[in-house]
Amino acid sequence: MMADHGEDHIAVGGPVRHIPVLLNEVLEALSPMSGEVIVDGTFGAGGYTGAILERGASVVAIDRDPDAIAAGASMVEAYGGRLRLVHGAFSQLDEAVGAADGVVLDIGVSSMQLDEAERGFSFRFDGPLDMRMAQSGTSAADVVNRFEPEDLTRIFGILGEERHAGRIARMIEKRRATKPFMRTLELADAIETHIGRNPKDKIHPATRVFQALRIYVNDELGELARALFAAERALKPGGRLAVVTFHSLEDRIVKRFIADRSSNPAGSRYLPEIAALAKTFEKRGGALGAGDAEISANPRARSAKLRAAVRTSEPPRGADFGLFGLPRLPEILRSEER
Repeated sequence: MMADHGEDHIAVGGPVRHIPVLLNEVLEALSPMSGEVIVDGTFGAGGYTGAILERGASVVAIDRDPDAIAAGASMVEAYGGRLRLVHGAFSQLDEAVGAADGVVLDIGVSSMQLDEAERGFSFRFDGPLDMRMAQSGTSAADVVNRFEPEDLTRIFGILGEERHAGRIARMIEKRRATKPFMRTLELADAIETHIGRNPKDKIHPATRVFQALRIYVNDELGELARALFAAERALKPGGRLAVVTFHSLEDRIVKRFIADRSSNPAGSRYLPEIAALAKTFEKRGGALGAGDAEISANPRARSAKLRAAVRTSEPPRGADFGLFGLPRLPEILRSEER
């Protein structure tokens, strides 16, 4: 079953403060040193960035969330020019840095975003049904209130692995005709009322729908795929890639990318015009998970996986999205449709 570091940890002891997951393992994979430039593509609260800076390296830290960038201003001052913050998407990290000795990505929503009711990521608080990391574009409310039920079914079923996706989508269609869904608790309560809740369930019945909406609104799978290609372009020979994922869809993308780039096949079914493909990465072991001690201290870590690879000296390959098998989903609403 797909796990996510969004709502599902809330049911087993309450919210936790943001703690960087698999920090020691990430630092070992990156091996940051003085004089090197490391890209933290998911700055958040600066957990990885701070640890990397303490090792003496410089950091270019990227975040789509303007609040995260603003909150990091004090870190920029504290490290005397070795930290540069970039407001933007990590899928464009190669444009932000040029060349890098390491890239780290921690995929998904941060604990700080979940804890801010006005961001609308969480149904622990009543807030606007928003979920936009960049605080612009199509919101979760736009999706819930405007998309056809068959499109909602695909989003909930594929991105949330919600087995009641069709039932929930039809319920939404019926209820929004009278009153659009505008608040997080409106949607969460409606889902719970409609499909019920088994007392043995550890997660709220709305968890998977909220997860699916967040992934869809922020195009998280597409962004991850583009970020991996960007890392391939940005990393110097010997540069290290470390990616922490929290559910199966993310991990599958990273696993396929590393497997493809660390192989040297005679040809590629995705790029048949190329007779041979040189390895652009060397794989570094398999997926690493958190130990019992870390999971006990930080429940968010229980579904985390770290995959790592080292860049070779071969030129980057093309951005062949076919290797990921990304699901076909409804197109995002254009501005004039919202």
